[in-house]
Amino acid sequence: MRRWSHLLVPGARVLDVACGSGRHLRWFAHRGGIVTGVDRDAAALAAARDSDPALRGAELIEADIEAGPWPLLQRRFDAVVVTNYLWRSLLPTIVDSVDSGGVLIYETFASGNERFGKPSNPNFLLRPGELLAATQGLRVVAFEDGLEGGGPGAPERCLQRIVAVREKTPADGPALYRL
Repeated sequence: MRRWSHLLVPGARVLDVACGSGRHLRWFAHRGGIVTGVDRDAAALAAARDSDPALRGAELIEADIEAGPWPLLQRRFDAVVVTNYLWRSLLPTIVDSVDSGGVLIYETFASGNERFGKPSNPNFLLRPGELLAATQGLRVVAFEDGLEGGGPGAPERCLQRIVAVREKTPADGPALYRL
């Protein structure tokens, strides 16, 4: 998240999907973002709100997005961030939540991770290139798929990461993004 947060302007509307206790919400709120978090865990949302004064005005939505309806229909965001979460049927909805000129920053576990621990269920592990396929129509700024960690305090794990932008208009040619 930190590596790519420079793509957002102050005041950007940021959605954190499966936000948990708000680690990324805090990061973007402290950088001037208007943050919205959705999670099914009411205690985690309360912990997020109580953890930092910057999140007192945050929109925190308690919703089971796997069993119930998407609570943000028709809403678009300047940034959508997702970490350590995969529910395949929501991938199109998550991608569609990125507004024109907005960015998707998505990172979660990938196939191969079962060799190193949890998650090991294939339902929660991205297949090779799956994020690339899910973001067709967006401009991919960065993509990684492989093994990470193994150093002191960093267990090995298999991940996929993507940073993709919904370009505003093709009239002026492709935009350039600072890496």
